[in-house]
Order: sequence, then structure tokens, then C-alpha cells
Amino acid sequence: MFKKRPPRWRRVGGIAYGLTLKANPILFAVIMGTGAVSNLFAVFPYGTRSKGMMIASLSVYFLNLALFCTFTSFSLAKYTLYPDRWKALVDNPVASLYIGTFPMGVTTLVNVSVDVVNSYFKFGGKAFLYIVWGIWWIDVVISVLCCWVGVHAMIVRQNHSFTTMSAAWLLPVVTLIVAASTGGVMGLALQKYSPRHALITVTFSVFLVAVGLCLAFMILTLYLGRLIIHGLPPGASVLSVFLPLGPTGQSGFAWYLIGRNLHTLLPYVHAGDSGFLSSPTTADILIVLCTSSAFLMWCLATMWMLYAILALQSTVLKSPVAFKMSFWGLVFPNGVYANLTISLGNAFDSNGLRIYGAVYAVIVICLWVSIATRSLFALKELLDPNIHMYEDAKGDRKTTLLSSHPSAGTSQTEIAIECGGEFPSHFG
Repeated sequence: MFKKRPPRWRRVGGIAYGLTLKANPILFAVIMGTGAVSNLFAVFPYGTRSKGMMIASLSVYFLNLALFCTFTSFSLAKYTLYPDRWKALVDNPVASLYIGTFPMGVTTLVNVSVDVVNSYFKFGGKAFLYIVWGIWWIDVVISVLCCWVGVHAMIVRQNHSFTTMSAAWLLPVVTLIVAASTGGVMGLALQKYSPRHALITVTFSVFLVAVGLCLAFMILTLYLGRLIIHGLPPGASVLSVFLPLGPTGQSGFAWYLIGRNLHTLLPYVHAGDSGFLSSPTTADILIVLCTSSAFLMWCLATMWMLYAILALQSTVLKSPVAFKMSFWGLVFPNGVYANLTISLGNAFDSNGLRIYGAVYAVIVICLWVSIATRSLFALKELLDPNIHMYEDAKGDRKTTLLSSHPSAGTSQTEIAIECGGEFPSHFG
């Protein structure tokens, strides 16, 4: 028991130090989910592009940007102060999968930057758009590294088994698909300034979504086999059954945007001797193929969504699980599924799909609010005034949390969180 409370600056330092130690790639799942919600406000089929909806989208966007800067700062501080933690992260067969949430979180910011900030509110003009385009290319490089290096690390540096396999195996490869869909958003915005740059962006997006989707199909096949043979994952891990909505829903959205881009970019005036690019019928054929592919992906996503609901009915709804940070993994996959549904409703001029997409979008927004609220309660414990940093007799820095909820038979419980330790389990 401490006799007196440390100075305020030491308590603040202890909080910052503790949050730095807690920094984990899974935090960027918050960015992904919040970005998906920001995008849903922008594309909502009723009140579409109205000022109220766009302001709501922009408000969530700025919140997301602030969270992204905060999480990135803590992560950089952690892996700069403790470089050995990065190696440990890469070697960890579970935590390393979530590295891909970083580039995917960036793409959600890029999408809203282009569609809302630049296109709707006319901020920055051409200069701002090209800055965002440069950020997208950097994100593509990171996504490619996450996919190829990440899968390679799974093969040569980590130990995995079919029994413990989860849908999180999709995360390294889905980075390519998400980057491709953002390339489609970039292409539509770039067309009025440079059709050539737009075509380059869209062509590279086709490559990304093709590779990412092929790898995702392979992993989804394995995952379905694992579920059939070994059953549903235990505890909160069962929520990962929603992750297949990510590659299926986002690839559908990518194909939809690619089709729209190619329909307006082709025939290309500088095609040279290319009969493919100069043919007036190529654009019509490609938009039919791309939109059909998008609908096919929506069908697959709907299949996985129904399996996921059945899985929840058999597990979580019968035996509730404690809140964990991994709950944030529910928001983004369901958000992209709602987004694809709304997009197809516009493509087919289908009121049924628009209504379904709107209802699903509202459910996703409510899910986001509930998970965010629960996360704030978890964060409140971390920011408890009894948390502070101190040095032990050996001079080692430690962060201490004095629990305000003593266990039975104990006046006050002291929990020491050392370098590499964890915060309360519901937050981790």
C-alpha cells in the first residue's frame, strides 16, 4: 500500500507509459470499423449526399483520424523503445496476423478523404487529391508487404495447426482487396484530372483484387473444412466467423468500382495499337462482367453472414462472453457488406437491396456505438487515477494499477503491469 499519491505528472506519465506498452496492432481494427461507419453515412441510400449525412460522415472521419494518430504514436513509441517487441510480434502466430489492420485502417481514411472531404466539400482541390493518391500508393506497398511477407512468415517462422486455425488467417491477404477497392475510389476521382493516372490506378487495383481474392478463396476453403471437422472456435473467438464478410464483401465492392471506372475510361484515346483498349465494346463487356462479379461476391458474403448468425445462435447467445478488443472485428466486415448491398441497389436500381442495405447499415452503426461505449468503460479503468509509474528497488520502471474493486478478503488489490504485461483482459 502506498502512503501517498504520486505527483500528477508521474500519474500521467504512468498512464502514457502503460498505454504505450499496451499498443497492439489490433487497435487498428478500431480504425477500420470507425472508417466503415463514416463511409456508411456517406453512401446511405436515404438522404444520399445530403449535407446532414455528409457532416455526420465528416465528424466520424475526424474522430477516426484522431484515433489513428493516437494509436500510431503509441505503436511507434513502443517499437522504438523496445525493438525486440517487433520481432516477438512478427514471430507470434496470432498477434502478427493483425498487422494487416494498419494498412486497411489507412484505406478507410483515404476513402472518406476522397469521397467526402475532397469531392463533396471541395477541400484541397487537385493538390489534396494527389497527396491522398500518394498516400494510397504507400498503403499499397505496406499491403503488399503484409500479404507476401506475412504469409511467408506464417510458413517459415511461425507454428500453425489446422485445429487452431481461425478466420484471422484472412487478414494478411485481405489487405490487397481493401487497397484495390480504395484504388477504385481513387480512380473515379482522378478521371477529371488525368484519365491516364486513373487507368494506371484501376489496372493495379485489378491485380491486387485478383491476387487477394485467389488467396482468400484458398483460406476460406480451409476455414470451412476446419469448422466442419473441429467445430466452432471457443469463447469470444467464435466472433471471427464474421471475418469472411471482409474479403467477399470488399472484393465485390472493388469489382463494382473497377467496372464503373473502366466503363468511363474506355475506349482509351491513347491506346495505340491495342485493340482491347481502343474497342468501343470493351467497356460495355467489362462493366457487365465486373458488376456480375460484384453480385456473385455479395451472394458469397450473404452465405457467410447467415453461417455467422447461426454460429452466434449456437454459442454466444446461449453463453455470453466477456468483452474483448477483438469485438471490433465485427464492425468492418459487416460495414463493407452493407456498403456493397447499397452499391448493388444503386447499380440495379433495386429498392429491395436499398432497403436491406439501409437496415443493415443502421445495425452496423448501432453495433459500432455499443462496442465503442463498452470500450470507453474499459479505457476508463486504464485511466484510473490510481494508475501510476514508479521505479522498484532495482531501478526498473513499472506501471502500477491500484484496483478500486478489492477482491474478497483483500482490502485493496495491487496489480503491477511490467514491460510486456497486459491491461485488464476485457481490453486486450
